Parts: sequence; structure tokens; C-alpha cells
Amino acid sequence: MTAAVPAYQTDALIAEDIDAYLALHQTKSMLRFLTCGSVDDGKSTLIGRLLYDSKMIFEDQLAALESDSKRVGTQGQEIDFALLVDGLAAEREQGITIDVAYRFFATEKRKFIVADTPGHEQYTRNMVTGASTADLAVILIDARKGVLTQTRRHSFLAHLLGIRHIVLAVNKMDLVDYDQGVFDAIVADYRAFASSIGIADFTAIPLSGLRGDNIAQRSGAMAWYAGPTLIEHLEGVEVDADADRGWPFRMPVQWVNRPNLDFRGFSGLIATGSVRPGDPVRVVPSGRTSSVSRVVTMDGDLDEAGAGQSVTICLADEIDCSRGDVLVAADAPPQVADQFEATLVWMAEDALQPGRAYWLKLGTQNVSATVQPPKYTIDVNTMAELSAKTLELNDIGVAEVYTDRGIVFERYGDDRDLGGFILIDKVTNATVGAGLINFALRRSQNVHWQAIEISREAHAAQKSQRPRLLWFTGLSGSGKSTIANLVEKRLHALGKHSFLLDGDNVRHGLNKDLGFTDTDRIENIRRVGEVAKLMTDAGLIVLTAFISPFRAEREMVRAMIPDGEFVEIFVDTPLAVAEARDVKGLYKKARSGELKNFTGIDSPYEPPEAPDIRIDTTAISSEEAAERIVEHVLALGNDDR
Repeated sequence: MTAAVPAYQTDALIAEDIDAYLALHQTKSMLRFLTCGSVDDGKSTLIGRLLYDSKMIFEDQLAALESDSKRVGTQGQEIDFALLVDGLAAEREQGITIDVAYRFFATEKRKFIVADTPGHEQYTRNMVTGASTADLAVILIDARKGVLTQTRRHSFLAHLLGIRHIVLAVNKMDLVDYDQGVFDAIVADYRAFASSIGIADFTAIPLSGLRGDNIAQRSGAMAWYAGPTLIEHLEGVEVDADADRGWPFRMPVQWVNRPNLDFRGFSGLIATGSVRPGDPVRVVPSGRTSSVSRVVTMDGDLDEAGAGQSVTICLADEIDCSRGDVLVAADAPPQVADQFEATLVWMAEDALQPGRAYWLKLGTQNVSATVQPPKYTIDVNTMAELSAKTLELNDIGVAEVYTDRGIVFERYGDDRDLGGFILIDKVTNATVGAGLINFALRRSQNVHWQAIEISREAHAAQKSQRPRLLWFTGLSGSGKSTIANLVEKRLHALGKHSFLLDGDNVRHGLNKDLGFTDTDRIENIRRVGEVAKLMTDAGLIVLTAFISPFRAEREMVRAMIPDGEFVEIFVDTPLAVAEARDVKGLYKKARSGELKNFTGIDSPYEPPEAPDIRIDTTAISSEEAAERIVEHVLALGNDDR
């Protein structure tokens, strides 16, 4: 397998100066960029042409490309360059890009990683993925169509995600007879939009990806254009100046490197700034300080390391530091907060559920987080701020985010590494959203934990029992309240200190303001979980009888309680049996349409996958169920102290 090589590479190979050739590539700078725009603007064709013109195609790839081009037909052209990038079978069959495709190529002056992002609106989330690490965005426009909705959407997202270099590539100029008037009108239209969203400058290039005009070679058909070719611009754009903006040292700790008892270091990728042996540093969020004793790499110790380098830092003092912490300049620490405002891009088919707990991953930090109802969403066509109760797929909105503990962060506009995060569904483990932190909420700095001298252990010891949260879940009419009441009576008879929180009773007071939408159900369980946690802190055995239809919220409450103290009890009653009982007449109302959002009828119930106790009410009586639960709780041990 051999590759076609450009002249400067051929000379090096003829001279058998392989070392010099490799050294040349090692010293080249790297530019990450993405292509984006509307459907069929020619993004894949453009990238294919870049690979072809930079001689980055192997001979067998070229042969396969020519064969595929003949099979699919290329409108009279010998090669369909888009096939180099549209690697998925579904893309080739549909003629569209549906995923982010990353490609590497190099010229004599620079190395490149390019992300080809989809044009369809439903794949905007993929565009966000590609833009998150890009230094430059090439926004394509079909010369026949001009500025479209997706042009505006992708431009706004690129600017929002901190991309400072924009190339407006007006493609398919060959299909408008290389008309300068068409090009000038598109540039003027785009400039008016760009200035409205804060894009102060961009580079406009007329080109044809299919014909190769103004890609690597200047086009004779557009003598009126005096600017650079696309490759010339990509080779010359300055990105190092953007990275070196005088930001202080920041390094999220990825892992503690301790191969033996004589070595302990903290490994990670330096996000901003630089570090030298002797520099004072601080571990956040703990605030502990020390100084750097060594900066270690596989190739030996360094006198200095900077942004973009992966290193292991050894400290002069033995202080606590682990994955998720951030090593920073001692005199310039970043912010730490558990509440902040963020701009969110929603990336999941299922809408955001305000109040639901998601995993929030920021750098090496991983915390539980809830998102409040959005303040507004952004219409990318008009930049209008629209009211909204949730976020749907591809929505862009602003909302407050609360985390279960303080996280180390910077404003996204200042630091993309410490300002950007993703949200992960706790049940499916799917990434559902991307967020950009705007600022910490002031109240997060004003509220602090108050030290209390009587601990939860002391409260429990006074009652001679271990706190428990017995969480009864099941359909309406399953018998949760009946069984829970019997369990509490038995515990009371045994001298245990307990309290029963019943779903209906709680809605008369604490949760009387909540309805039965999915969002309100989530908030209902969150509040009950917080109350139950306080009660277990007081040493009580707490029983709750709630439908609690969603696994995510039950897991959220489990995470609030110390390990071993949350007992999930699934009162498993078939829907038909629960509906036949219909003690409160609710199923009848739900079937007639009088009662909306009723679990089991027009609102889902997600049964526990691995409950601690499963009660089949068709097989045993409520009394037998209660006895079994009490025996289980007592068998857990540490109940009599």
C-alpha cells in the first residue's frame, strides 16, 4: 500500500531522510476545524477535495473511490469526493451525512483535524460535538440558495461555543457561472446576520469543492477574487495567540500516579497557563496549598509545561488530591459553586425534565445535578428569547443548574475546558445535553453548611436503632399505603422510632402546589426525598408510600441516603388487579378522560429492575407482606445498639 505524496515529501524520501521528514511533521502546528451548513451544501465533497489535493489518499483508497464513484454516479465527474468522508452505509444510501466524521490531513505548513458535521436540523447535536474542540469553523453556503436557517443556527452555535475564526465558504460557484454579484450579495446578507449575534469578523471565500476552485489552487474563473485559497487561509490563521491569553495555571487531575511508595504525582492535561518547579499551587475545591517539586513526562522532567501538555505534577507536601480535583495557581484560584446559570443545548429525543437528577460531567468532575425550568429558549432565526417550560431536541435555552456539591469552574467564555459540561441520563447513561456556564448564582456563595454538634449517629444511638428509609413504590391501588401502615404498627410495637410519609397526605400540605405532570411528579418525589433524608438524619425509620413512577427519581433519593439505609419495596400488583380494586375511583375517572396524567393509563410507570423487596399482592396478604418486610429490616442488623 503506497500513498501519493507531494513534492516536498518526495524529495525527502528520495534523500532517504526519514528522520527529517518525521521531525518536520512533529514540529508542525495543529488546527482543528469543522465544516457545517445546511443539507447538501457540499461539506463532504469539500473535505474529500482537501484530502485529495493534500495527497492524503492511499492508492487503494483512490481505486475504491473511483469504483464507488462510477457505481453511484457523479454527474459527469470522474470522482465523487464526498464518498471519502461519508463512511456510514446509511449516509451513502441516503446521500447525506448523519454523524460527525473526523479526518486527518496535512500540508507542508500545518497538520489538520477536520470534523464533517451533519446539515439536517435533527442532527444539530452532532454539530455541537464537532464544534466543542474546534478552533475554526468553515460554514458552507450553496451559492444558489444563499443564507438559510441552518446557516444561522450553525453560525450562532459556533459563536456560542467560542470559535473565534469563521470562514464563510460560498460553495458551488460553478453552478452560478462564477458570478461575483451572487457572491457579494451572499456575503452582505451573512454579514448583517453575523453582526447581530456578535461575530465581528469572518473570511469569505468563493469556491467549488467539486471543481477544486479556490481550494488549493486559485481559480482562473474567478479572477475578480483576490483573497487566499481555502488551504492558504487554513495554513495561515493564528490560533496559538488565542490559546495564550495570559490565563493562570489550571490542570484537572485525571488520576493519581503512584507506581511505587517512592513516587506520588497527579496526572492530567494542562488546560490553561503554565507551571514550573517551585510554583505555589492550590488544590480546589479543598483549598489546600503546596508547591511543585517536579513536572514529569515520559521523556523526563521539564523545566516548564504549558497548556495542551499532558504531565504528572509532584508536590512538595503530602496533601489530599484525587481525580476530580483541579490543580491551580495558588494566587488565582477558579470559582467553586453549586448553583449557576448556563446555556444548554438539548441533545436527546426525550425532553428535559426540570428537577430530575442527571449526572453532570465537567472535565474530570462528575456530580449529580438538576436543571430548573428554562428562563427562555433562543430562536436562532430572530435571536428572540422565547418562554419555555422545558427543552426539546436541539433547543438552545438558558436555565439555572444546581449540583449536589460545589464544582470547580470558569465562565465558558474565559475557559472552554472548565466552563463546558455535559448532562448524562442516570438510567440510560446517554448524553442528553451540553452546557456552557455563564456565571455562578450569588446565593450559592451566601449559603453554607452549619456545623451541628449532635450528629446523625448520635441521634440513632439515642434511639438504639439504625436509620432506614423504606420506600414503597407501585401503582395506585396496589396496596402500598395499607402495607406501609401495617409495617409501621409492627415497628412501633417493637419499640422502634418511625414515621410514615403517605403520598396523599403529603399533597395536602408540603406538596399541595404540585399537579400530576411528569415535571410535578419529579418535584414531588424530590421534596419527599429531602424530608425523608432529614428524618433519617434524626435517627428515624422512615416509611414512604408513593407511586414514584420514574426510576431516575427513586435512584435520586437512594443517592441521598447512606449506603445500606435505602430499602426499595416494590408492591407488584398487575394493572388489571389495581384497576379492579379502584378504591378511590381514580381509574374510572382516568378511563373516561376526567383525570389526566394518571399513572398506568396515560402516564408511564417504570417498575424497579432490582428492588430490595418485591411483594406480589396476588400471592400473599397485606399482613404477610408486612411481616416479611419487618423481618427483612431487622435482619439487616445494627437495629439494636
